[in-house]
Amino acid sequence: MRTGMVPLALAFVGAISAAGVGSSDRARAADVIIGAGDESPVHFNVGRALCRAISKSTQAMTCEVERIVGRDAAEPLAVLGNLRDGTIDIGVAPSDWLYHAYNASGPVEFMDVGFENLRTLLLLHGEPFTVVARRDAGIAKLADLAGKRVNIGVPGSDQRVVMQQVMTAMGWSRDTFTLADELTGPEQSLALCHDRIQAMVAIVAHPDAALAKTMALCDAGLVEVAGAEIAGLVAEKSYFSVTEIPAGTYENQTAAVKTFGVRVVAVVTEDMPDATAYDLVDAVFGNFDRFKRLHPALRLLQPRDMKSEGDSAPMHPGAIRKFSEIGM
Repeated sequence: MRTGMVPLALAFVGAISAAGVGSSDRARAADVIIGAGDESPVHFNVGRALCRAISKSTQAMTCEVERIVGRDAAEPLAVLGNLRDGTIDIGVAPSDWLYHAYNASGPVEFMDVGFENLRTLLLLHGEPFTVVARRDAGIAKLADLAGKRVNIGVPGSDQRVVMQQVMTAMGWSRDTFTLADELTGPEQSLALCHDRIQAMVAIVAHPDAALAKTMALCDAGLVEVAGAEIAGLVAEKSYFSVTEIPAGTYENQTAAVKTFGVRVVAVVTEDMPDATAYDLVDAVFGNFDRFKRLHPALRLLQPRDMKSEGDSAPMHPGAIRKFSEIGM
């Protein structure tokens, strides 16, 4: 599989290290190496599902998943950096980070290295922007967060990056809230239970075991994220899409909850041979029902949902050929 992979110059490696992008510590021990963030267990397990599909369909091709540590950079960017420099063959990353890397925008705008060779292989599961609020807080919709104690996330985290865009769309600042806390995921659940905060935000695939536990222990529920401002945000940012959390996803959730979010993407580079990209997509669709059963985050996937329109990065020609064959 490494045939055709172009190694990067040492100058690039130095530049990306200076930019804070971590690298994997594991040796290449398989034909296909899939990289996922060390702090993203769902991404890692979805990567494992991809590996199982690849190994099952193409028995001559071995596959492994590596955990990639962000160190001084956000982990999605570390994953894409490793992909860019040829350390891994497939990266599992959110659509917004792929967009920024490919277009040199947002957190990647002032980096000295480019990610123009990234290509979309498949769209995977969605990760909605999720608001959870205490039931005694009087928060029924997004606008009700104003004047409340809200955790907006650690600077640089996925939840903070998206929350900042929501705040801009709503015309909010930190002063909009009685308290704008900056807690990690585990910290915010504890703070919600102890009434230090009244609401928290997360970017997760559903169902999420940690959120389910938080809502049960803290007497909290999901909050709808919708309205003209959110519709405008989704229209402006092509890496976002409208979605909902289906009724019954969590205990006592009797109705679907509208929101928006990112998609997780299987990313490759333009250096991957067309035939290889074709075979990888074909491996997923070869037994699609089995693939969906490999992880709860994949259970709602439909083939039509997995083809990108190039919103974050162009699709690989080999992937396009396979989607064309199945009428997409």
